Amino acid sequence: MDRMLYVAMSGAKEVMLSQANNSNNLANANTDGFKKDFNIFRAQHMEGPGQHTRAYALDERPATDYTPGAIKVTGRELDLVTHGDGFMAVQTPRGDEAYVRTASAQVLPNGDMVDVKGNPILNEGGAPINVPPYESITIGDDGTISIVPAGAQSNQQVILDRLRLVKPDVQNLYKGLDGFSRQREGSPELNQENVAVVSGALETSNVNTAEALVNMIELSRKYELQVKMMATSKNHAQKSDSLLSVR
Repeated sequence: MDRMLYVAMSGAKEVMLSQANNSNNLANANTDGFKKDFNIFRAQHMEGPGQHTRAYALDERPATDYTPGAIKVTGRELDLVTHGDGFMAVQTPRGDEAYVRTASAQVLPNGDMVDVKGNPILNEGGAPINVPPYESITIGDDGTISIVPAGAQSNQQVILDRLRLVKPDVQNLYKGLDGFSRQREGSPELNQENVAVVSGALETSNVNTAEALVNMIELSRKYELQVKMMATSKNHAQKSDSLLSVR
């Protein structure tokens, strides 16, 4: 009976992990720019001599869905979204480069341009962008940042910098546990690309809430099934013990 018990236990554990991933997707259904994670189950046979009679369940997160979400118009000049297969680069708290399709940029009092979480937005040279005092700021559809310097006339606009815009192969991207999308080790270096940028808009999450809710119900039923199997295993063990105790 131990085989049945442990197989059911492994199945219940992996269903719980899949439910946690699905819940994370659902919780971020209204998070701008969020990309949902896929989950799959597969059988994992025990290694060792003898017949492969035990097949444990294994839950994996094989990839992230980088399908673009819907465009939400905000009218705010520093709300940005890339068009097509382009990405913008930001600097993570670890100091490395990560890639996003949308960012609600803001300029701090010291001039640093950061996203809504405080991560520096990078220029085409890969350095954080710093903006001097200005009267107004605009970002062109090619990622060019222009300002009217403080005290200048409205027609005295100057080009300050340009966003780092890239077109990575999404097959080479992975989303870490910190939520940042990076290139996999060994992937080719990314060069500056001609990526269209839309200002005054944000990209919404690509999570389908109806699909996530249905998946949650299915996973709950799978978990209940595994628990019933564990209860059945216990019942069988008790019956076996009672037979052995008969004299």
